[in-house]
Amino acid sequence: MTRGTLRIYLGAAPGVGKTFAMLNEGHRRRDRGGDVVVGFVETHGREKTAAQIGDLEVLPRRTVDYRGTTMEEMDLDAVLRRAPEVALIDELAHTNVPGSRHTKRFEDVEELLAAGITVISTVNIQHLESINDVVEQITGVVQRETIPDGIVRDADQVELVDMTPEALRRRMAHGNVYASDTVDAALSNYFRAGNLTALRELALLWIAGQVDEALDEYRAHHGITVPWETRERIVVAVTGAPSNEKLIRRAARMAQRSHGDLLGLHVRDTQGLTGPDTGSLESHRALLTEMGGELHEVASTDIAAALVDFAVAENATQLVLGSTRQTRWQHLTQGSIVNRVLRRGGEIDVHVIAHDRATRQAALPRPVHRRVAVLSYRRRLSAWVLVIVGLPTLTAVLESFRSEIGLPSVIVLYLLYVVVIAAVGGLAPALVAACAGFAVVNWFFTPPLHRFSIAEAENVFALVVYLVTAGIVSGLVAVATRRSLEAARARAEAQTLSALAGDVVSPDPLPTLLSLLRRTFGLAGVALLRQVGDSWVVEAADGEPLADPSEGTDCRRVGTSLILVLLGDDLAAEDRRVLNAFAAHLSTALERRDLQTRAADATALAEANALRSALLQAVSHDLRTPLAGIKASVTSLRQPDLIWSAAETSEFLETIEDETDRMTELVENLLDMSRIHSGAVAPLLRSVSLDEVIPAAIAGLGPRAHGVCIDIEGGVPSLHTDPGLLERVIANLVDNALSHGQGEKPVRVEAGVTAGRLLLRVVDHGRGLPVADRARIFAPFQRLDDARPRRGAGVGLGLAVAQGFTTALGGTLEIEDTPGGGTTMVIELGVDR
Repeated sequence: MTRGTLRIYLGAAPGVGKTFAMLNEGHRRRDRGGDVVVGFVETHGREKTAAQIGDLEVLPRRTVDYRGTTMEEMDLDAVLRRAPEVALIDELAHTNVPGSRHTKRFEDVEELLAAGITVISTVNIQHLESINDVVEQITGVVQRETIPDGIVRDADQVELVDMTPEALRRRMAHGNVYASDTVDAALSNYFRAGNLTALRELALLWIAGQVDEALDEYRAHHGITVPWETRERIVVAVTGAPSNEKLIRRAARMAQRSHGDLLGLHVRDTQGLTGPDTGSLESHRALLTEMGGELHEVASTDIAAALVDFAVAENATQLVLGSTRQTRWQHLTQGSIVNRVLRRGGEIDVHVIAHDRATRQAALPRPVHRRVAVLSYRRRLSAWVLVIVGLPTLTAVLESFRSEIGLPSVIVLYLLYVVVIAAVGGLAPALVAACAGFAVVNWFFTPPLHRFSIAEAENVFALVVYLVTAGIVSGLVAVATRRSLEAARARAEAQTLSALAGDVVSPDPLPTLLSLLRRTFGLAGVALLRQVGDSWVVEAADGEPLADPSEGTDCRRVGTSLILVLLGDDLAAEDRRVLNAFAAHLSTALERRDLQTRAADATALAEANALRSALLQAVSHDLRTPLAGIKASVTSLRQPDLIWSAAETSEFLETIEDETDRMTELVENLLDMSRIHSGAVAPLLRSVSLDEVIPAAIAGLGPRAHGVCIDIEGGVPSLHTDPGLLERVIANLVDNALSHGQGEKPVRVEAGVTAGRLLLRVVDHGRGLPVADRARIFAPFQRLDDARPRRGAGVGLGLAVAQGFTTALGGTLEIEDTPGGGTTMVIELGVDR
């Protein structure tokens, strides 16, 4: 029996249209003459989904009694007896009622597939076992029903049903997904825009991974090794040379024109310690990132092979190289990298970019000999002591055993002696020891003894070979010793410079840099002094105190008015390079600190000026309005020639009271804004329940807030916050909602916990807030609808104060659209652990 095929519609979240797509596919197959039945479709009460079933044959469901409740499940036996060509079975990750033949629905589907029935099903990305923990971290909701990734991965077809978060939220707001009484809660929890965006990205990445695996499997199965141009992918070879900037920019333009990917590759030679300048390579990495690419690094002894292998592995279609900078001799002896890439590249297009003349000349500098690392004085002295003392001692010992050992053994021992001296003290003492050993062996151990003549030609050859071998081995050992010292020093310098690069970006790097400088060179003290008039001020210091440049052993100027003072042993000449790096980093850190200080001062000054101007405007306009009302009412009451009725007198007094309350509110908001800008808001944190904060905030708004609806989820934990500040935040947001809410529905205050954070929402059903205005709605003195008739219209500080207090409490305040129209203010705070 031929096994049936499995087709799965994968969605990022409920409501994107998976069941619709499955039913549409069923109708298409039925219309083409296929035998299609509905094994199980879950409509979730959605009228449009139920209507989409149409005239498709629907098999009856199986009812199961479980703990006094009757539940419906797919009747697996009924589907098997009916034996259709295609069965539509919704929710592949569903868990069956206990007592069913299989625990999970995908096991039912597996039995149908084995019976030769093709199955079309649906699943959401959050139900995949490998992504379950990520979804819980994003949404804060634990997914109880999961399905192994292999079930979906092994499906014959997997099709993504995609929808933007905004479109899905609109579909929910229109009541097309959930019942209207649950829409607000769903939108404020699981179906937040950020959650839906993250789930959509997970689904897209998962599908993309499956597409790549399928393509690789197909190519491997059919023996296809040449790249397929499904998408242009350009690899540019990066060496760290100055000319690579032109190379990278050219490759980036090629990638942009073809809408392809840009990859950089640096092949690191594994044969030695040489390599490109690290700074240049990092600048090229940054340039690649800026151009939308990324830099990869591999180690290989064959640069051409590494370039081609990487390009093939990444399915690259084009490879961009710089023209060779080899000399003719190098080209003849080593071969051309470009030519080797062309021979090995196969179907990959290879572009060779010429260097500019100036760059080409700069890329071939005159050879610069590396500074030879000098051995320590103690090691060189020890080597000369071995020459002076060791040679007579070794000769005396061998002289006493002359009858028992031959000339070859003597030569080998003297050769070993020379190697030891070369390893300890370098080439010069080793060469002296080799020549002295040559004379000693000739005098004491070569016939005729005690004469510098040699009787046998074989002995002449042996001594000459000894001398040459000793010289060569001494040179190699000395070079190896010197190289090991250079490598150790280079490693230490690299570690120091790496630490410098990390420290310079810290908020205040000066103390860290000076501490690192003192420890690097083993100094007793180090200080950075600034000259102020005739005296010195310590900017930063580490170790023993230094108050004047004369107290140090070495000084170096940093910038125009600063001096770096060192106290300790004199630094070696080779240490000056690292010291210069420290001085450069200190100068950079000082400039950065000064710029930050100036920027902060300028920002604070600009904000203060703006606040001062706005305060003057508020005092001159908004505060005068209630004062004018009070003045007019009092003046009218004090008119001696007018007699007011009791109702008119009451109206004047009410106006005085209302305008006084209005002015009090304005003054409180002005004082709050002043506190926020001066940084004087210091929350008094304690454990607080929302039941004591929200009602108090609404009660403080007076009779106009009587219609506000409060909806707090059960089990909401207490908060560690300042109840006074939080009360002001809620009161300002509710007051703003009452002012703008013009719908029939009342303003709602909702609270619930999602992903370990409290979400407090103030919902109105007014005209809403345009997206373009959201960036400035929290700015002080902003009133986006001054034309509305409202008693007590403020100076536009309510939302600014609310955001400032929310930030002081460690939370965030964001704006969302209310389903059906209106604005929702969302406060996010941490709960009391």
